[in-house]
Amino acid sequence: MSANHGNTPAAWTAVSVAMLGFVVGAVGLMLEPVNWVVFWVGVALGVGSFVLFLVMAKLGFHE
Repeated sequence: MSANHGNTPAAWTAVSVAMLGFVVGAVGLMLEPVNWVVFWVGVALGVGSFVLFLVMAKLGFHE
């Protein structure tokens, strides 16, 4: 493992966006009735965090 494993701007940004996605998705599930649009926005944020990480890594923010 590298010395900066997980301590890069790309990793922190991806984890922050993924956490936001989980919170948004959870809120969508807790609403009465369940708001599926909000839930799927949370899922999209979670998937988008992985794409964001890959882009930032290619730009050199994961070194």
